[in-house]
Amino acid sequence: MGAGGAGAAPPSQTLSRGIRILEVLADAREPLTIDDVARRLGVHRSIAYRLVRTLEHHGLVAREPGGRLALAPRMAALAAGVEHDLQAEALPELTGAANDLGMTCFVAVLDHDECVTLVSVEPRHAVASVAQRPGTRHPVTLGAPGKAILSALDVARWPFDVPETTRAEAAEAAARGYATSHDEVIPSLRAVAVPLLLRGRPPAAVAAVYVASEKAPDRIAERLAGTARAVRDALGG
Repeated sequence: MGAGGAGAAPPSQTLSRGIRILEVLADAREPLTIDDVARRLGVHRSIAYRLVRTLEHHGLVAREPGGRLALAPRMAALAAGVEHDLQAEALPELTGAANDLGMTCFVAVLDHDECVTLVSVEPRHAVASVAQRPGTRHPVTLGAPGKAILSALDVARWPFDVPETTRAEAAEAAARGYATSHDEVIPSLRAVAVPLLLRGRPPAAVAAVYVASEKAPDRIAERLAGTARAVRDALGG
């Protein structure tokens, strides 16, 4: 699985670098300087500058008063159009689940060999909650959402390098209907996820992420499964 062969050169290096800048800024915890961007891309500062100027021209990157760079609001408008119907139907259901569980709940979708957060909701009255930003991504072989997706995905479409432990965990998730993880994507965080199966689309996952809870994983999974059913029914199966 994947967008192309391992190590294959992108059809357009310039476009690829521009997209990588957007990914770098999305993954950063704070605005970055041009030098930061150039270093993370592994290119000369002048190349990074020209790419950033183009992205600024299209309203995708904004420069703060101090000169640091961040994603511009137009990116949010573009992101809202991705799986728009799924986001719209999932949002109220995730809100209910997040408030019931006191945990951040989200929908993750498959993107080549990665698991990407599409939409997330933090609980309203929790003392402390975990932020799970839309656009966050990690290998599909890690974390409860990834294993929930693998559990419902044809093995022929799995990445080539899935560890045996992950294969076993995906098989276990398929048997019991949910996956769990602890310390896999972010240290100290736990997650529970159930598959979200929608007609004509690759498997997705509904998940909850938290630091600690008195709720057992199977009870968390039961609430998430209800959310997944509601979303699936709203989208016609």
